[in-house]
Amino acid sequence: MDILIDEMDGSLWVAAVDKNKIRGLEVDPVTEEVRWGSLYWAQVVRIDAKLDAAFVSLDGDNQGILQSGDLRIEQDGEIYKGGDLPIGKLLSPGDFILVQTKDGKLTDPASEAPFDTKLPKVTMNIAIQGRYLIYTPFEEGNRISKRIRKAELREQLQEMLEDLVGCNACILRAAAANTQTDIIKREHKLLGSMWKQLEEHADGNKPQLIMLGPDAVHRTLSDISSHHVDTIEVVTMDVMQEVEEWCELFAPEFVTKITPVELQNPYDNLALYEYRDILDQIDLLFQPYSILEGGSNIVIQQTAALIAIDVNRGPDSDSILNINRKAAAEAARQIRIRNQGGIIIIDFLKMKSDAERKQLFKYLSEMCDNDPCTVQLHGFTKLGLMEMTRHQRTPSLSERFESSQIS
Repeated sequence: MDILIDEMDGSLWVAAVDKNKIRGLEVDPVTEEVRWGSLYWAQVVRIDAKLDAAFVSLDGDNQGILQSGDLRIEQDGEIYKGGDLPIGKLLSPGDFILVQTKDGKLTDPASEAPFDTKLPKVTMNIAIQGRYLIYTPFEEGNRISKRIRKAELREQLQEMLEDLVGCNACILRAAAANTQTDIIKREHKLLGSMWKQLEEHADGNKPQLIMLGPDAVHRTLSDISSHHVDTIEVVTMDVMQEVEEWCELFAPEFVTKITPVELQNPYDNLALYEYRDILDQIDLLFQPYSILEGGSNIVIQQTAALIAIDVNRGPDSDSILNINRKAAAEAARQIRIRNQGGIIIIDFLKMKSDAERKQLFKYLSEMCDNDPCTVQLHGFTKLGLMEMTRHQRTPSLSERFESSQIS
């Protein structure tokens, strides 16, 4: 797999490409006001008893909303988790708290939506992302990421947890499988040290940003770190330095993979992507369809309430089940690359038996295992529609692209 890092109008684009086919794409537009995973020393602005939530000022310009269940308060040496008592019993306007964003916010001056409906959600249950671990200082014990659904992989990671003597408050990621315990312990120590440094900045009488969340480079390298990486191609030197710093900390074996690419037009928009001939693939990500091998296709439609994916048979002479399998693999890839979330409905070609539906459900589940975001499959409805949900970390690709055009 190759990682291609490029820029367009100041926005950072990072693509994961395998055999010249895009498998992942992350974009950081310059219009991003709040980034997923960022830490803020925030001030409570008001308490909403009906919502059982607190509105907080993140940096003086942006606000976030803290639900009761995301509250964490240390009392008598123990961590109190919110949800049992009204949030107004534990927080008051004017209080300062350390929070982390659960989603992001883009500049959209054309939108007329009420401000409160666009607020990013925040949590006091801090999570510091690494390559193999997620460090959660307000949680006791170690556990396995909920994203991992494969029973065999969970059993393997469970055995690893038992060997992590001296480690606490961490979540094992899928990339930790087949990794030496000493390497995982080293990362745990590193993340713990980062947390102590961050805590020192959680002070003062002014809301402020303490640490930006992972950018497109960090998200991509972290998400694909369990895959074989051939090259990490970079055009500009400032981005190259950032990549080197992350790799030296979390993936030393990637350092030799970093390759500066010399182009005749290095400052043109997406010059590297043009050189690697993947611009046509990116253009297709903004189309409402995707052609499958054999000529069948899927049509992807975004509505206000959900995303509907319709499978259409073309000249493909393959069986209904095999066409549906192709559609399932492509739907999972498109959802992941386009970064679509919320409720997703897939209308597969009608199958003859429950056995075929079970096969398709299992196959789609396997395809979704590669997704860095939480995907849940809820099964077929009585009408034969596949129901699933996906929790986004960041706004969709189309939103991020449109936002970058505003600037």
